[in-house]
Amino acid sequence: MNTTWQIFLQNQKAIFENGYVTHFNGGIREFKDIQADTTILADLSNMGLIRFSGEDAFNFLQGQFTCDLRKVTPQTAQHGSYCTPKGRILASFIIWQGASVNEYILQLPVILLAAISKRLAMYILRAKVQIQDDSDALIRIGVAGSKACTVVEELFQIDRSSLAPLAVIHTENASILCREADRYEIITPPDKAASIWSQIASQAKPAGAAFWDWFEIRAGIPVILPDTQEQFIPQMVNLDAIGGVSFQKGCYPGQEIVARTQYLGKLKRRMYRVNILSSEPVKPGDQLICTELAEQACGMIVNAAPSPEGGYDALAVIQTANVDTDKICWKSLDGPLLRFQSLPYTVPE
Repeated sequence: MNTTWQIFLQNQKAIFENGYVTHFNGGIREFKDIQADTTILADLSNMGLIRFSGEDAFNFLQGQFTCDLRKVTPQTAQHGSYCTPKGRILASFIIWQGASVNEYILQLPVILLAAISKRLAMYILRAKVQIQDDSDALIRIGVAGSKACTVVEELFQIDRSSLAPLAVIHTENASILCREADRYEIITPPDKAASIWSQIASQAKPAGAAFWDWFEIRAGIPVILPDTQEQFIPQMVNLDAIGGVSFQKGCYPGQEIVARTQYLGKLKRRMYRVNILSSEPVKPGDQLICTELAEQACGMIVNAAPSPEGGYDALAVIQTANVDTDKICWKSLDGPLLRFQSLPYTVPE
């Protein structure tokens, strides 16, 4: 985390754990405090940034990722993933164009950043591409909730009609990445961040990163973490439903497996949004058990966060055959049952 930014957050009464903000004294600390009209303000330093630049950046990245970089423009971001040759996801991300046509910024969990950067660097060879960790060079601030659109619109003097999902808007002091209709990410230099935070804080309540994670789960956006690396192919976590997989582009690691599953195979697992009434933490990588398979796992937790309604909301990859016919439990047959919730998008058949 940028040192100057960390000091600023400490002065805002941020409480840190493992280097990241868990909550603010004077902000929202409990998920039960989230109301229909709550708007939150969150530091997103738990997400890292990799900047790719150079005249070969487009061709290099187009040959590495599942998404189609032809759809990444100065005004539009894309979801995507980076896979092994067997089609298993190493990282999920969102990517947008930087200051020039030969520059791209990729956002993924900071805990994966070093390993993914190193792996990608191995394949650059003679290509004219530079890879740079920009996590400390740019500050990420999240705004989410009922008034988030109004806050961003007024602060940056933006026309509301331009705030569409995955739109990228560049202003003098920041770039705004529109995640959903009520969720925005502000990317700004460190010398601008404190002022922006303070202005937003007058209309939103500071909260820890887990609150942003909950909004991500509500939106059905998978975030691959160390415990879930190489567990899923892109369609299993619905990346095809949110534009993170292209079936009209050229080769990339795992493309043969991903395409074969799409056109010749039958996808047996999909990602669902669920609630688990547990007082114990639900974590990525936790196994799910169904009655028909006894002690054999039928699924896995992708992401989880405390729910305002109690327990934990989660994204879970589950065998489709068991979803409608069996009771599915968290971790064991004695564990709490999964309660299924709707996703905000249509999942392809």
